[in-house]
Amino acid sequence: MTTLAEKAAPAAPARAKARWIVVVVVAAILGAELALGWQSLADALTHLRAPHLGWLAAALLAGTAAIQAYARMQRHLLRSAGVRVSLLRHTALAYAAHSLSVTLPGGPAFSTALNYRQMRRFGASPAIASWCIALSGILSAAALALITAFSTITANGTPDPHTFVALAVAALLATIGVRRLTRHPSSLTAVTRPVLIAVNRLRHRPADHGQERIQGFLEQLRAARLTPGHGAAAVTYALLNWLLDAACLWLCSMAVGGGSIGAGQLMLAFCAGMAAGTITIIPGGLGIIDGALILGLMAGGITAEIAIAVVVLYRLITLGFIIGVGWLSYLAIRRGGTR
Repeated sequence: MTTLAEKAAPAAPARAKARWIVVVVVAAILGAELALGWQSLADALTHLRAPHLGWLAAALLAGTAAIQAYARMQRHLLRSAGVRVSLLRHTALAYAAHSLSVTLPGGPAFSTALNYRQMRRFGASPAIASWCIALSGILSAAALALITAFSTITANGTPDPHTFVALAVAALLATIGVRRLTRHPSSLTAVTRPVLIAVNRLRHRPADHGQERIQGFLEQLRAARLTPGHGAAAVTYALLNWLLDAACLWLCSMAVGGGSIGAGQLMLAFCAGMAAGTITIIPGGLGIIDGALILGLMAGGITAEIAIAVVVLYRLITLGFIIGVGWLSYLAIRRGGTR
């Protein structure tokens, strides 16, 4: 009879041969792409050798200001719950959380955990910390969606006023809903109770097991009084976070001589890149975001070599400088936590 070892023996060379075939095919594809795009790449490197220093400095400032806008948004949300912390600590947390989110596999989970731990150290209750993190994400996603919609409407002609009214009504309803939940957190009981009963049934526990803890958690949300002032400021900074990031891309375009693209087309390219970055598991969205940005800039009338130069410079700022500062902030936070 044939043993298992004898059956497995021919399989090993076959697997090795298959791996080599895959490597050769991938190398051939990359080689072909490099050969076809070599001229554009060489021209892009020429543009990158001597960028305009004034525009480059402005792009760097816009990139750092985008992170600070996110920090200010979270600061206003925590202040609405009575938690007051210096802007410096919020900014350091924003840098560190951003770096964890975009550079580690499963980065958003690490980023959320860091935000939660630090907000608890700031003095926020578990419910307030969770509320602030969740609302930050909601505001950021809604701001990007709003900017994308606005860019789509204004990029190709006269905007429809009815669309703007619909967007304004949607934003108003969302704001009213958030304020109602913070003023009347007990209204969430109707949602959480059926879920708790189902979970307890699976765990073979009494139906009300854990209800008191959930109720206490919800009651902590009463401390989060999202006043109109803090709410408006949080929404404004959520929008500024994306707009300043887009401004960084535009300033990079100006630095390498790509100023011919219109504002609407540049915003569409930026939003396409950011949307593409949400569906990739590659750290930093390498390749995915870059490709979307380059295609979007080319669609706006920029040549391929300048589009490549713009994106490379933009990513050097956002993935090089800002991520580097973020990791330094993370190490400083870890050192402070150890102390």
